[in-house]
Amino acid sequence: MYNRTYNFSAGPATMPVPVLEEIRDELLNYRGAGMGVMEMSHRSKVFQTIIDEAEQDLRDLMGIPDNYKVLFIQGGATLQFAMIPMNLMKNGKAIYIETGAWSKKAIAEAKKYGEVNVAASSKDRNYAYIPDCSDLPVEEDTDYVYICENETIHGTTWQKLPDTKGKPLVSDQSSMFLSKPCNVSDYGMIYAGVQKNVGPAGMVIAIIREDLIREDLDPKTPIYMMYKTHADAGSMYNTPNCWAIYVCGKVFKYLKSLGGLTAMQRINEEKAKVMYDFLDSSKMFRGAVDPEFRSLMNIPFVTGDKDLDAEVVAYTKAAGFENLKGHKSVGGLRASTYNAMPKEGVEALVECLKKFEAEH
Repeated sequence: MYNRTYNFSAGPATMPVPVLEEIRDELLNYRGAGMGVMEMSHRSKVFQTIIDEAEQDLRDLMGIPDNYKVLFIQGGATLQFAMIPMNLMKNGKAIYIETGAWSKKAIAEAKKYGEVNVAASSKDRNYAYIPDCSDLPVEEDTDYVYICENETIHGTTWQKLPDTKGKPLVSDQSSMFLSKPCNVSDYGMIYAGVQKNVGPAGMVIAIIREDLIREDLDPKTPIYMMYKTHADAGSMYNTPNCWAIYVCGKVFKYLKSLGGLTAMQRINEEKAKVMYDFLDSSKMFRGAVDPEFRSLMNIPFVTGDKDLDAEVVAYTKAAGFENLKGHKSVGGLRASTYNAMPKEGVEALVECLKKFEAEH
């Protein structure tokens, strides 16, 4: 109907067509307001309703307990690499688990603010697995344990959370956010850049337990980098990313209409199975991740030959499939099958890859 391609980008990523249609219809005049959301004041009653509904729908989807704050913060997930140690390193000590490019970046940033113990790593095999963290060496003065729960580039995901010995668990869920049910109480903090699975780029959603929101920070901490600033102001300390909040709110309602996160997990498992079944049966292609740690959201795969990989990328693009080139650190191809990617898109890609394999 709209001549849309199947977009397998890791982010910004494809979005649900029904949501885009609603946004289109409200672009010039939001529900009789006489203006679009991009034009209205963030202090208006209309926008206050938008942000309140967005937060409540997210709380409903995830079952977020009352003692957790939901914060809409600009800057994306990368800003959190610094903001987390700035706010949570009370004793100046944290444990980080290195499972790929994004946890590696978070580690490098956190080292600027305190002592970082990289207690486990899968670097030895180019992050093709999640290390065993069932018995971490957690010292009493450790402030928190940090993981990237789904590594977008390397395509690994945690199947079992680490044993933090009672210390707060901080999780970057950017590329798996709202893809399946989540017991928020297992975490001290969850955050996600919204441009992968929820909305447009430029914002992060942080879900943080109230007792972790501190006042006794370094006096030099920028006021915008304090979680307390955003919590006290209801995410409206300054002009927030109104557009992203509005779009995310639409997606939250859409996910609720589909049956919530339990339904999304079933849908995502069905999609991923189509892709992984093909890779496991193919004589040309193979997955880049150990099967027990495979992501439902990001699926990297290779032929084993760089020139052939490049040929596959060009072939799929010519066939109408976009953004399948793998990250340079992994090579090959990567299919990001986020919530909004229909199963038909994955099936069509598999047929294209089968055709390429047959021809070669």
